[in-house]
Amino acid sequence: MGLSSTLSAREEIRVEKNTYHSPWPSSCQLRTTETGQQPLPLDHFIVENDDVYAGRHLIFDFWGASKLDEISLMDTALRECVAVCHATLLHIHLHHFTPNGGISGVAVLAESHISVHTWPELNYAAFDVFMCGDAKPHLSVAVLEKAFSPEKVDIKTLKRGQLSGK
Repeated sequence: MGLSSTLSAREEIRVEKNTYHSPWPSSCQLRTTETGQQPLPLDHFIVENDDVYAGRHLIFDFWGASKLDEISLMDTALRECVAVCHATLLHIHLHHFTPNGGISGVAVLAESHISVHTWPELNYAAFDVFMCGDAKPHLSVAVLEKAFSPEKVDIKTLKRGQLSGK
């Protein structure tokens, strides 16, 4: 039994002719480099001098923050983070807890993700921003500070998937 007999017509076109395209952005989309060299996938590893790693992972806490129960503001802020960080949004899912309040959610990106968990009764939010490739996750902090006005911000930055320069 050949491969084509086990696939639907649509899958066969994708496999044999590579012409099927998903309506969603793909993690293997290509971005042309500034120097015009061979294009890189959006989710490529980062190379800085002798340091090679998958991406930057920012973990930050907002203390004394406001509007942490406003789901439409959270959606808008996450979308703005994606744009400002030059990332590719695949999907956002936010859950609003009722009656006590709070939001948990994630923006799934071709370059990885942004996640959030809020405790409005404590004016506290935990954000997690991981991006690889050419995305700039550090730019998300200012966007979220503007939206939620924290009195104090604690940030930790990790280099994920380090291959060298440890």
